[in-house]
Amino acid sequence: MTTTSAGAVEAPRTTRPTRVRWKIFLLLLLLVTINYVDRGSISVALPLIKEEFGLSPEATGLLLSAFFWTYALMQIPGGWLIDRIQPRKVVTGSCVGWGLATGLTAGATGFGSLVTLRALLGVAEAPVMPAGGKLNALWMPWRERGRGAVILDAGAPLGAAVGGVSIAWLIAATGGWRPAFVVAGAVTVLIGLAAWWYIRDVPREHPGINDAEAELIEAAHAEEDAMAPAGAGKGRLVDYVRFRSFWAMCLAWMGFNGVFYGLLTWGPIYLAETKGFNLATIGWSTFVIFGAGFVGEITGGFLADHLRSRGIAANRVLRPLLGSAGVLVIIALLGVRFIPDPMTAVALLSVVMFFLRWVGLMWSVPSILGGRRNAGVLGGAMNFSGNIAGIVTPMVVGLIVGATGGDYGPALLYFVGAGVLMTASVMTLDYSRRLPV
Repeated sequence: MTTTSAGAVEAPRTTRPTRVRWKIFLLLLLLVTINYVDRGSISVALPLIKEEFGLSPEATGLLLSAFFWTYALMQIPGGWLIDRIQPRKVVTGSCVGWGLATGLTAGATGFGSLVTLRALLGVAEAPVMPAGGKLNALWMPWRERGRGAVILDAGAPLGAAVGGVSIAWLIAATGGWRPAFVVAGAVTVLIGLAAWWYIRDVPREHPGINDAEAELIEAAHAEEDAMAPAGAGKGRLVDYVRFRSFWAMCLAWMGFNGVFYGLLTWGPIYLAETKGFNLATIGWSTFVIFGAGFVGEITGGFLADHLRSRGIAANRVLRPLLGSAGVLVIIALLGVRFIPDPMTAVALLSVVMFFLRWVGLMWSVPSILGGRRNAGVLGGAMNFSGNIAGIVTPMVVGLIVGATGGDYGPALLYFVGAGVLMTASVMTLDYSRRLPV
């Protein structure tokens, strides 16, 4: 063992690279999982909250969208901040902040305080995914970024799956939704402290990494930089808006989130009101549906990296992979619309989520288009666009359900439209080159 000038203990030097980068992304998977447990907890508890506060469908839609207003608005500022002070500080502060917001939700006294606390949660959670995209650029060789992207993003369906069961169990175990939120918030704060302890912004600064892994990452970054357009460097966000691929990236994520957030926010109450599911059945159905998304996301990421490792060009891998996934999402959503059987609906929604989550590969796109220096702000722009759907979708669904007397059929057709936007956009994006900014 040797000691650096900063006093950190270095790992013994061996010819076999350590795997610190994968451990960091497993920690990010846990962090994003907790993120989605917390943001989705209100949907699981919604039948109880609606009854306690007497919320109409329209008010419910507004409550579910409150998180996304502030979450979306903070994406670009958060991405800018990540590029300047680096992701470790941002991830830690964000995680601790949203844990406190989750715990404080237990003290809500009415509709107004619920909306305010959900908006606060949105502010705190906003930088996490762009920070993960930045860490993907900083830590992963470009041939591994597909897996890095989906390990990061797979926390979303895993959190939704685990959240459905865990929050339902916590509500039952603690006797109400309020103490369940306190426990969830405390766990989140602890995960934030773990992130500070283990994550580093520069691979060489990590006490667990050896020279072989550091050199592997640095060589891949040098190769990537050599392929960049002449003059590419530190660009501004406004410099990217003239490129088709920038808009394709943003619109693809908007369509993706139109489906995903629609099912995340309204899925549990849809199962309760149209299929007659009780709280326990909602929890397990949510686990199955979003668990399928977790499996699908990991499958898509590893498949993409496997094909790329065989020398197949990026566009020949990602366009067919993501385009076919989008078509299958649309077909399965139409099936949910026209087949009323409850178990068939759960099965089809599982198919939707399995293939929808392949589009989590989009978290490798900010580093493809902008390189390591601009991955944070491009990731923020992508997530901002996606979360416009997060703002609009819960309210639109609430308005549709309220106007039709509880009919969710037209809302499912809204999700089909979002799937069409996603599919067209992933087929338009050029995954092969960094933009000349």
